[in-house]
Amino acid sequence: MQAEANGQKKHVRSKRVKGRSPMFKDRRDAGRKLAAALLRYRGRDAVVAGLPRGGIPVAFEIARALDAPMTMVFVRKIGVPAMPELAMGAVVDGPHPYVFKNGDIIRQADISDAVFQSATDMELKEIARRKSLFKGIFPDIDIAGRIVILADDGIATGATMKAVAMAIRQYGVERIVIAVPVAPAEVVADLEDEVEEVVCLEAGLSFRAVGDFYFHFPQLTDEDVISCFKQLAPAAH
Repeated sequence: MQAEANGQKKHVRSKRVKGRSPMFKDRRDAGRKLAAALLRYRGRDAVVAGLPRGGIPVAFEIARALDAPMTMVFVRKIGVPAMPELAMGAVVDGPHPYVFKNGDIIRQADISDAVFQSATDMELKEIARRKSLFKGIFPDIDIAGRIVILADDGIATGATMKAVAMAIRQYGVERIVIAVPVAPAEVVADLEDEVEEVVCLEAGLSFRAVGDFYFHFPQLTDEDVISCFKQLAPAAH
């Protein structure tokens, strides 16, 4: 722990919980299992930040188990126009929105600067819509000097999570922990270079889609997100 005491970055290998099925009942189940692997952060001034929409039920269970406040990161994946599920980047809201570009995908898909900017502007409009909709449903939390646990329901390419981690870093946080139920092993290894710790219950070598690891994996609505925050409201710090 000396590295932490000196303020240096400590890399921790991703944690795979032995003896558990690689499948999760739903996002809440995945969140509870992640929370069990994060209990050492209870009482350590942590904030749980969920990535919408799928990461919010996961973050809810972690925040409840750690008795920590929960917030939401306004982030949007920037998809390739012809294949919107393929991330060519991501944009994170802030005083100066942080834009991450996935250079490999941009080159492979032959995306021009104009096309990328147009896609980015579209996602910023969606972020603005969500900010207006969710205004007032969760507390305004100062994350400076605190441990931030970034939670999502899974990671495919890592572009969105990497953008969030880079954006969060500029606010002077003490430590960034990425917590996800499942992600490709190579993506986990890449993210470990960006943050202090990655907790991933299933870091698979063979990986098709996040939804394959869940029995129940519906698309979530804005109302689902609002419901999670309302349930946790009494625990806001």
